[in-house]
Amino acid sequence: MTTQILVPEILELLEHDDFDSLREFCIKEHPRVVADHLASLEPTDIWKVLKHLDAELRAEIFSHFEDDLQIEIAATLPRNELAQLLSDMPPDERVDLFKQIPPERQEKVLPALAQAEREDIRRLAAYPEGTAGSVMTSDYASLPPDITAQEAIDKLRHEAPDKETIYYAYVVDSQRRLLGFVSLKDLILADPNTKLEDMMQREVIFARATDDQEEAARKIQKYDLIALPVVNGNDALVGIITHDDALDVITQEQTEDMEKMMAIGGAHEAGVYLGTPAWEHFKNRAGWIVGLAALEIVSGWIIHSYESTLNHLMILALYMPMVADTGGNTGSQSATVVVRALALGEVRPKDLFRVLFKELKISAMLAAVLGVLSWAKVMFLSHNSYIPPGFSLLHIAEVIAIALAVQVVTATLIGALLPLIAARLKLDPAVVASPALTTIVDITGLLIYFTTAQLMLGI
Repeated sequence: MTTQILVPEILELLEHDDFDSLREFCIKEHPRVVADHLASLEPTDIWKVLKHLDAELRAEIFSHFEDDLQIEIAATLPRNELAQLLSDMPPDERVDLFKQIPPERQEKVLPALAQAEREDIRRLAAYPEGTAGSVMTSDYASLPPDITAQEAIDKLRHEAPDKETIYYAYVVDSQRRLLGFVSLKDLILADPNTKLEDMMQREVIFARATDDQEEAARKIQKYDLIALPVVNGNDALVGIITHDDALDVITQEQTEDMEKMMAIGGAHEAGVYLGTPAWEHFKNRAGWIVGLAALEIVSGWIIHSYESTLNHLMILALYMPMVADTGGNTGSQSATVVVRALALGEVRPKDLFRVLFKELKISAMLAAVLGVLSWAKVMFLSHNSYIPPGFSLLHIAEVIAIALAVQVVTATLIGALLPLIAARLKLDPAVVASPALTTIVDITGLLIYFTTAQLMLGI
């Protein structure tokens, strides 16, 4: 059990320059806990604490800060201290921070880094954002194929402190082409004199540096990998993506999909809500909302054109929201399922007719249940309502139920169709599906509702 220090106590210890107590706190607590506590301080105070820690612990705590705070801290550091911090960080986190430093500061800090680190930064920074290369680390263990299991263990024991993970070691030739891999378990259990080329796994799951980062992360998830090797166009090993980085990628992509489906623009970064100014939130949301609000004029025009129908039977107006909401809900369900299936690679645009047929069957069952419920709702809630001569509540309830059932089917099919069409046109299904769906379903729902009433009631 450790006794956590609260933020006021940290400030008091800083005021009295009691860095021994602060160092003890940082050593005993998990780096994530330390980062959460220090994040409430000013950047200069945070660095006062961190600079008194060992390089490895300092880099680990620093990596748990939000990106914005990392940039603020980096902006306060002299060139040599910033260079030392970058040197201590893992390669993938180092390049992430470096890319967010202003260009003029980058030019000043690069000469202060060792040549190997400068080259590593340039190489990793060259990969476009969103690719597997942009999230990989060059901190991996590699072995030649002609050494024995015992020699491999000795080599890994020597290199382990500088590697992100050694559970997988990748076997490469003299041109660093990926030949296979061995796990630490395989090496320990193997005969010490067995050559790696005789025991390595030759079927390797890998990603190319230019692949989409989400596709690479999904491979780690699908095959339960600790790390995924990344190769270039010549099949040379250039890095690995670890499972923790894959989790970050999946979280980021899920945040992006969720926000796109809610018609939110912007960078779609996870964990930056409070750190983003209200004006940025406004700009990210306003575009689609204003556009769709303008398109809703069509719905108003439809209602206006059926004004005489409503004048004959005002009871129809009472159940318009029910039909519209039900269509929106079923359409959103369908769109969400299909967008998710597209993201996971379960379906492709060529599966359009298979998806529509499945959604047709689902929507037919939903329509039957919801149609019966809506009929009962009308009969129960409106049994005392005024019904003009020549009409009956039973007949009106049937019209509303049929209109709602048809709306359920069409909304479900539209919800499935939009993301598939978007994917076929090389557009983002999440962006196209949800924002446009609500407006389209509202328009089609009103047309179905009033057309059904006119045809069945003769008004």
